[in-house]
Amino acid sequence: MIIVMKPKASEEAIKNIIQIIEKNGLQSHLSRGDEVTIIGVVGDKTKLVNQSLELAPEVDKIVPVTESYKLANKKFHPQSSTILVDNVSIGPDTFTIMAGPCAIESEEQLVSTAKAIKASGATMLRGGAYKPRTSPYAFQGLEEEGLKYMQTAKQETGLRTICEVTSLPALETAIKYVDMLQIGARNMQNFSLLKEVGRSKLPVLLKRGLAATIDEWLNAAEYIISEGNPNVVLCERGIRTFETATRNTLDISAIPVIHSKSHLPILVDPSHATGVRNYVEPLSKCAVAAGADGLMIEVHPNPPCALSDGPQSLTFEQFDTLCEDIRPYVQLAKRSF
Repeated sequence: MIIVMKPKASEEAIKNIIQIIEKNGLQSHLSRGDEVTIIGVVGDKTKLVNQSLELAPEVDKIVPVTESYKLANKKFHPQSSTILVDNVSIGPDTFTIMAGPCAIESEEQLVSTAKAIKASGATMLRGGAYKPRTSPYAFQGLEEEGLKYMQTAKQETGLRTICEVTSLPALETAIKYVDMLQIGARNMQNFSLLKEVGRSKLPVLLKRGLAATIDEWLNAAEYIISEGNPNVVLCERGIRTFETATRNTLDISAIPVIHSKSHLPILVDPSHATGVRNYVEPLSKCAVAAGADGLMIEVHPNPPCALSDGPQSLTFEQFDTLCEDIRPYVQLAKRSF
């Protein structure tokens, strides 16, 4: 439930309510607006039955939260969150572009890509060092060697870095090299891994599962936040439907739905959603128009020779064109790019 304090409630009154909540073994989460302060309550609410909080003079009302996710809920945190990855802001006032190869193949490949995407306007470098592949015989990634290349690319360009982690050993290695962790679609409900990335305290990009509902997705985010890590960014990357014209079906409607249900930022990955490079730019424009907080796009110096997802990867020139073409859309959305 949430406790809505009256406008301009005193600090002493707010403190007293929090003390009552925590004294009864529940967790409190404070969210301050310009005029109204909200106190979120997580735990067994029956412990507060005899406290008569609604009778406290500076409590306006008590609102039950029926959704199973609490900390990711907009009712708990009415203002949209801005997540910081060092000096990179992801949130309602900015438009963040993450770009890079699906799989890290060599230092030269990654560094050249990093330089190219930075020149075009990207602020974060993505690259896969651990690749969960459908086939056990497909390229699985360079692992720690690839992470070292990411560190080199960051040193040479200043871009912040993000890499997917697929297991606890991968997580323990990745946190030594990258600025942000990614949980891929196949691991969205790997709850033990979600808990561990929550404990890492690094910002986390959480991709939607192949057939996950939005509530299941937000509950997965709740696992991370409940471990004390509020720095979660969601990523819509398409869901599995009966349609075969594209690799997945990009759920553009998920963007406004997430903004109505949650305070967390949401990015869109049109590369994985379509599997076809020619569709990436038009869907990127759709994402901006629908209110996305950024994009994640696959870029490769030579897509036909890519070891992973070449058909959906953009060349440097195509990525540069995309960034130029979406810039007016971003400006129209009153965001900084």
